[in-house]
Amino acid sequence: MISRQSARLVADTPAIADAHFRAEAEPYHPRLRPGGYLNLGTAENRLLWDLVGARLAELPPPTEQTARYAPLHGAPALRERIAALLTKTCRAPIDADELVVISGATGALDAIATVLCDPGEVIVVPAPYYGAFDTDLGGRSGATLVPALLSADDGFRLTAKAVDRALTEARRAGSVVRAVALSSPSNPIGEVHPPGVLADLLHVVREHDVDLVTDEIYAHAVFGDRPFTSALDPAVNPDWAERTHLVWGFAKDFALPGLKTGVLHTRRPDVLAAARALAYFAPVSTATQDVFTGLLDDPAWVAGFLAEGRRRLGASYRHAADLLRRHDLPHAPAEAGFSVWLDLGAWLPGPEQPAADGFAAEERLWRDLFETAHVSILPGAAFHSPRPGWFRLCHTLDAALVAEAIRRIAAHVHDTGLDHEKGNRP
Repeated sequence: MISRQSARLVADTPAIADAHFRAEAEPYHPRLRPGGYLNLGTAENRLLWDLVGARLAELPPPTEQTARYAPLHGAPALRERIAALLTKTCRAPIDADELVVISGATGALDAIATVLCDPGEVIVVPAPYYGAFDTDLGGRSGATLVPALLSADDGFRLTAKAVDRALTEARRAGSVVRAVALSSPSNPIGEVHPPGVLADLLHVVREHDVDLVTDEIYAHAVFGDRPFTSALDPAVNPDWAERTHLVWGFAKDFALPGLKTGVLHTRRPDVLAAARALAYFAPVSTATQDVFTGLLDDPAWVAGFLAEGRRRLGASYRHAADLLRRHDLPHAPAEAGFSVWLDLGAWLPGPEQPAADGFAAEERLWRDLFETAHVSILPGAAFHSPRPGWFRLCHTLDAALVAEAIRRIAAHVHDTGLDHEKGNRP
């Protein structure tokens, strides 16, 4: 018999993981497996291996040192290079001694939530939000995530007012609220939060006397006109930096999710000490740390690589958005990230259906697309969407695969017989 804690963690395993591995086990190939799965549900950047693979091949081979123990919260050389990179990105001074290197951004989120929260205490998160936050932030800490619902009518754009309302209501209900958690740029919407909005959010966080956890793993994945602003930038955060904790990693910006290397930055000495202690349970191998130290050793290469990554991301997004428009599949505009927030609400039951049935219909459509059309995208309910019918579609893979997947989605929904122009949606 397993413990109650283990049973809870098993029950909370994200649907994202199951869909990913099923789709990857039987992938589409135009000649060898034309009926295979097209996986547009996983936020992996498969556009950059030619660049990053060549750079990795240039690095020196492992030495005896790479087979030995390193500090469990990150080797000094790696933390120094990450600090130099993030100082430029955040436009804020990042000290290497304020960094904890840990197994993936998941590990960093788990660590900061476990440090800040006791079981049952609350973290408020603007919603829609990255579905795995429920497990990453709440799985081991026992924290409860409370969505701050954003408006579909406003394109789900972040507002400080929505966060303020959720904080106030949670406290009124008797909850102990410890933090607000934010993805910036946002996942799944792909919004680059404007500096003024971030400043307003920091004001709300300060007024409520809670910490801010800012997940900036897509910080270098911005392809729109608005430049990225970190929540640590003194221009928007002049006096709450010690209560602002930043998460970053190599999975997205450097297209290396399998190397499972994340970073937590915090300036609070007590939080830093506790997070370092938790890194004992999720360290990054010395050999992997050595790889990333070498990867970041040439700042000119890093700058060129990140610039080319943004260029390719922009081209990939424009390709996917153009296909969606041609197939009459509406979506929210994105400025960053790997995904498109796709609106298939017109192909769910009409407004005469009970509201709860809308999410049930969304799940049925998701399963139909997966089992019948063999396309994996993720339903909005996994991201706590306030309204049913939205799906996250990731476009950062070969353009021909994206085109085939969108063609299948369009064929499936248009064949349902519902008239999109009538605006049917729950």
